[in-house]
Amino acid sequence: MPVPELTPAEVSDLLAAHPDWSSARDGKAIARTFRFKDFSEAWGFMSRVALLAETQDHHPEWFNVYNRVEVTLTTHDAGETGGLSARDARMAAAIDAIV
Repeated sequence: MPVPELTPAEVSDLLAAHPDWSSARDGKAIARTFRFKDFSEAWGFMSRVALLAETQDHHPEWFNVYNRVEVTLTTHDAGETGGLSARDARMAAAIDAIV
């Protein structure tokens, strides 16, 4: 059963509430790049996000090189082909709260 996708107005509200995130994948995802002092800080951030993801049962896509972590949030089972859902909004808020 598909997860309800956010409406265009809800996506606009999400981006307004989280200005460090940007629209990605033709509006089907949001993305943000984080930079840290070094690899250890980046890894610690990823560990904290991993614990949040397990709690929320919603896992980000990410890429890490040294002190940079690129995070993409999307809901693969939203709508018919994936997209943004309330799960992504909750995860973006939780991630923003730990940085």
